[in-house]
Amino acid sequence: MPSAAERTRTLVQSTCSSVLLLPGLDALRPDQLMPDARTVDTEGDVLLAFAADSPVVRAATHAQADELPVVLEITDVAPVSVPHRIRGRAWVSGWLTRVPGAAEPGRTTLRLEVGEAYVDDLWGAESVEADEFAAAVPDPLSEHEAELLQHLHAAHSGEVRMLRSLLGGRTGGTAAVPVGVDRFGLRVRFTGVNCFDARFDFPEPVRDVAELRRAMHALFEAAGR
Repeated sequence: MPSAAERTRTLVQSTCSSVLLLPGLDALRPDQLMPDARTVDTEGDVLLAFAADSPVVRAATHAQADELPVVLEITDVAPVSVPHRIRGRAWVSGWLTRVPGAAEPGRTTLRLEVGEAYVDDLWGAESVEADEFAAAVPDPLSEHEAELLQHLHAAHSGEVRMLRSLLGGRTGGTAAVPVGVDRFGLRVRFTGVNCFDARFDFPEPVRDVAELRRAMHALFEAAGR
C-alpha cells in the first residue's frame, strides 16, 4: 500500500481543492485563501502561487523565518458520482514566507516550509514527518486518475461490477463504482442496500498507464473465470 507520506505528497501535487489557513485572516472568503497553483520543490517545501495583491501575500511579505505559521488543507473528492464522495483530506503545517524574485505578472510565489503533515483518507489516518514528505514521490497515476476512473465507470461498468466475484462469499451492493486507482491497485465502492469498499491489488505495482491497462485486463480476466 502507499505510505502516508506518498499519499500526502500525491494530494499536495494533485488538482484537489485547497485552502491556506493562517492567523489573522479568518474573516477572508474561502476563495481568497485558495492558491492558484501549488508544487513541491527539491527541498520538500510547498510553493504556492497567489494573486500579487492577495492578503495572504501581504501577510507573507512581512514574515521572517518561522514568524507566520500556516496550515494548507487539501480536500480530495472522488471524480465520479458516488455516495460519500470525499475520499480524504490532508493538512500540511509549517511556516510561510515570500520567495524573493519568484513572481509572474499578477502573481507571487510563497514558500511553505513543511513542519509536519497529517492525512486522513480511505487508507486511514496517519501523521507524516517533514523529511518523509520531502523524500516521497507522488503516485505515477495521479495525474491521470480522474480520467481513468471516469473511463472505467462509463465504458467498463459491467467488468467493474464483475470484480465482486473475486470477493469470495461477500455479498451486497447492487452497483459498483471505481473510486480510486493508484500504482498498487483499484478501489471499488459497491453501493445499494449495503455499501462497502473493496480493494483489488495488482500482482505488482504499475509504473504508468500502459502497465495499468495490462493489470486491469488481468483483473477483469480473473473475475470472468
